[in-house]
Amino acid sequence: MRRRVGGSRWAACLALVTAIGLPVAARAHFGPTPVSLAGVPVPPVPGLVDGPDPIIVDPAAAIVLGKALFWDVNVGSDGVACATCHFHAGADARTKNQLAPEGKNPLVHAPLFDPTATGASQGPNATLGPADFPFFQTVDPLDPLGVFSPTFVSDDVFGSAGSFGGAFDSVSPSASADVCARSPDADFEVNGTGVRRAEPRNAPTVINAVFNFRNLWDGAANNVFNGSSPWGDRDPNAGVWVRTGPSTVEHERLALVNSSLASQALMPPMNAIEMACEGRTFADLGRKLAGRTPLEGQSVHWADGVLGPLSTSTPGQLRPGLATDYATLIRQAFAPRYWDYAPVGAFGAPSSGDTTPYSQLEANFAMFFALAIQLYESTLVSDQSPFDQSATDTEGIPIDLDPLAQDGFTAFRVGHCALCHIGPLLTPAAVETNAVLVESDPLAFGNETFTVSTSHNVVTRLSVVGGPAFVDTGFANNGLEPDAHDAGLGGLDPFGHPLSFSDQYLELLAGNPGAVVDAPVAGIRACDLELPIARDQATSHPAFFTQVEGVIPQPQDTTGCFDPLGAFLPSEAAAAAELASPTNTKMRSASRGSFKIPSLRNVELTGPYMHDGSMATLEQVLEFYTRGGSYEPDAKHFGTVFPQVELRFIPGQREAIIAFLESLTDERVRYERAPFDHPELVVPHGHVGDDTSVSAGSPLDPSLAQDEWLVVPAVGAGGRPYPLEPFAAHLVPEPSFLLGDVWGCFGVVLAARVAAGRRRARSR
Repeated sequence: MRRRVGGSRWAACLALVTAIGLPVAARAHFGPTPVSLAGVPVPPVPGLVDGPDPIIVDPAAAIVLGKALFWDVNVGSDGVACATCHFHAGADARTKNQLAPEGKNPLVHAPLFDPTATGASQGPNATLGPADFPFFQTVDPLDPLGVFSPTFVSDDVFGSAGSFGGAFDSVSPSASADVCARSPDADFEVNGTGVRRAEPRNAPTVINAVFNFRNLWDGAANNVFNGSSPWGDRDPNAGVWVRTGPSTVEHERLALVNSSLASQALMPPMNAIEMACEGRTFADLGRKLAGRTPLEGQSVHWADGVLGPLSTSTPGQLRPGLATDYATLIRQAFAPRYWDYAPVGAFGAPSSGDTTPYSQLEANFAMFFALAIQLYESTLVSDQSPFDQSATDTEGIPIDLDPLAQDGFTAFRVGHCALCHIGPLLTPAAVETNAVLVESDPLAFGNETFTVSTSHNVVTRLSVVGGPAFVDTGFANNGLEPDAHDAGLGGLDPFGHPLSFSDQYLELLAGNPGAVVDAPVAGIRACDLELPIARDQATSHPAFFTQVEGVIPQPQDTTGCFDPLGAFLPSEAAAAAELASPTNTKMRSASRGSFKIPSLRNVELTGPYMHDGSMATLEQVLEFYTRGGSYEPDAKHFGTVFPQVELRFIPGQREAIIAFLESLTDERVRYERAPFDHPELVVPHGHVGDDTSVSAGSPLDPSLAQDEWLVVPAVGAGGRPYPLEPFAAHLVPEPSFLLGDVWGCFGVVLAARVAAGRRRARSR
């Protein structure tokens, strides 16, 4: 159901803000000042490459390993690499076969594709054009009243095409594709012929992702890396095999903080929608890759900034592969205790195919894979944009941007954009980075009249449409979807635990510490919450606990508190009673429908936008925020997403903000210069045919459609001659990638041509 805040509710919310100590007048002040990323260090990972007994003994070799694994199509079960969804400014700019019906709506059991905005039917293998965006359209996209009578609404998701899927049997020692029982998927087929499935969320960029405390839109990639799964301390069976003596090996738990990139890296290669056949394990992948030449069928530029020294190419002559194998790189990069135990038998064995017991190296391949990719992605920091390189005045305002971008910087702050897009990454999801930076640069997080609480707290409390509620730091509900759609942060992990830190914290306050599965939750300081949960006062209050219900001092110290008067908690009895009450107003979570607030760096190149990929241009994003969103769920952030009169009626405001956003693009990203250079990649881009008819006869199985492919050429450290284009530049009414230069150096080839090229590469 679509609901808007009426005048009385708006007034009530403003009265609440005033009552808890935030003057309404403060809403008009600029607040935080976006700051440069130049020189900001990535969050440290103690014990990874430092200390007396590091896990990685040669970081340079680990980065080589990670880059090769990230771009290697042999990692997938059917020719999909990690980079397949992250080849364009760290994101995905494909336009064909990218739709997933109904997204992650848990109430839909028979998903259907919606028609296009022009009324045409569409489904698997459809190619979208400019008129198909955004997925929520009104007569006047700037008018907040227009949401009551939209002209087009689709709950499909523009995600990323991945794998055909299938039931895993075994890996092949020589072929790129795994041995799997494949057949058409019920939702992804055209007239009975199977097509590749699409992920039901848009692929976010991996550039600068190292700064995120958690990764993925719903935060599922845990900050703590446990060595073998994405779930951190939540997974009771996680760990790695460690040689503890000449003839002994033990399974030990691992807990590396600030390692959500490693946690995230373990998800796609075992996901049957994204990269794998169902049932494959990382030990199987280790067996497939260990003895192989990295990137054996993909050209590697002789001047690649990381892989160049091992490339078999020579100046002017591109060749595939590196002059090494994966096992050698692992042995160079990682401490011997993780791979040099010779006996087999302790680590299990495949159930089919080659049933030889796994080696220690194969059994620990998940750790090697994840940490190597984390080190590689840690190099992908874009801190040389025009904004970063601009001088600033005494108030931190950039003074070297062009006049329109300069105006956009001011409009960005006036429009409250900087309240969510805060700090050097322009996101509060960079929890540790922001918490350190606020000590040296407080202007980045507010001024004398308006300050955003910035601390190590992984949870805060603020005003949402339904009243005060807890929300995980770095996540927000912006009114993009109705309550019943994608749960996002409000979802559960495979063990039944809430993804949300806020949901855990409510249970902790109510006297249930066993519900806390993420250690940072126990360290939350009440005095650093944006809005207090309790105050030591005698009179009752509708928004927080007082002596009337029962309050106690917070257990932590109060040094440097954001709100010293808020250094109190409800008693466990008071919290438990409120949490159980049908009229609960103080112990509520805003996790439902909340998603990670993305960085805005390089944002002109990382469309489509939002977690559902429903907007093609930055203009459409600005229209969405100008009207105050499309829906009004209870968890929607009240103080940051509301109708923007200035953006609607003052000429040039939205154009100026977009100019400022474009100043956040690092030219090294735009031209794929080191560290953003890469080997060749062949990307599946739909299938021969369209959404009404496809050509069957895939080399993988006759019942599957023939792939079409984009060839992304190898690029050296010096970059490419053509700039990357925004996503919308690839949306053409009648796609023909060979006409013009829409895709720069990209070209379309058919599956047979790709297969022939790979055969020639292997025969060299």
